[in-house]
Amino acid sequence: MVDRVSKINYYLDIAQTVSERSTCLRRRFGAIIVKNDVIISTGYNGAPRGRINCTDIGECPREQMNIPRGERYEMCRSVHAEANAIIAATREQMLGAALYMCCTSPAGELVGGTCSCMMCKRYIINAGIERVYVRDTKDTFTVFDTKDWVENDDSLSGKFGY
Repeated sequence: MVDRVSKINYYLDIAQTVSERSTCLRRRFGAIIVKNDVIISTGYNGAPRGRINCTDIGECPREQMNIPRGERYEMCRSVHAEANAIIAATREQMLGAALYMCCTSPAGELVGGTCSCMMCKRYIINAGIERVYVRDTKDTFTVFDTKDWVENDDSLSGKFGY
């Protein structure tokens, strides 16, 4: 009998592959939105279309300013993976959908323990996405119910980062 990858890890594998398109020098994120076992859209973090990417410039403005992760995103050249996936889909497609996300280092190693930033959480909530799966290791992941993000509004905590 052949071991078969779980459906969740199948989608997380795809999100991890999508992260390889990222142009961020700090962290590479890939996201896919899935509804009824159909991939609705994909997204990775990188500069807006037509703009020069950090990989092309060879430097990260936030890194140069020693800005901690999860803070001062207005200084970042990139659009986040979740936002790019949401931009590529219609709201009707996203209602009740799930978002799968993976983070890798620029060297391609998995980075566990991540989550969407405060801004992306807002986009995910407004898009109507119900659940977010974030890869921690090749076989493990964390599941976030977006209703919890509504009820436990982290934007009121005064804490930044993720």
